[in-house]
Amino acid sequence: MQSSGTALRVVHEPVPGFDLAAAETAAGDFLRALGISLDSESLRGTPGRMARAYAELFTPRSFDLTTFPNDEGYDELVLARDIPVRSVCEHHLLPFTGVAHVGYLPGERILGLSKLARVVEHFACRPQVQERLTKQIAGWLGDQLSPKGVGVVIEAEHTCMTLRGVQATGSSTVTSTLMGTLREDARSRQEFFSLTGVNA
Repeated sequence: MQSSGTALRVVHEPVPGFDLAAAETAAGDFLRALGISLDSESLRGTPGRMARAYAELFTPRSFDLTTFPNDEGYDELVLARDIPVRSVCEHHLLPFTGVAHVGYLPGERILGLSKLARVVEHFACRPQVQERLTKQIAGWLGDQLSPKGVGVVIEAEHTCMTLRGVQATGSSTVTSTLMGTLREDARSRQEFFSLTGVNA
């Protein structure tokens, strides 16, 4: 028999001042200011495509954060590895992509597994820095689930670092946030890092 779940609806309201037409105009002005002619057939529609692409990157999908009673008293680590991450660096507005490993030690409630990926997307769909993104995911899960511990590791490649500036092709950045037992207990912390495949 399945226990009924409790769901918190996470709805994304339109961003105040969101104006796709103005964004398209600005994108055209931006490209022309960099000396890019928009007269050719292939480039004529680029400002509109550019505006819609960034609008998509900045608009997460609404979802239900579904939790269930931990009837079995499960007290071991729950971990979702290699959750795809895509976001945009707030310093250069260039994408960064990678994976997140998100785990928690359940308390009284457990989470629908797909929701871990939804939470990652929720915070990634905005201009970000990887350090803040890592902490936001962990903090939000801690607030919503009241687990015994939360761990988040993000491994990502930043195009603002690989395609420009230092051009460090192939480099990746790793950030982590640990809370509760995963931070305080050395064995639990080591288990988390071992299961994520990240060397602590």
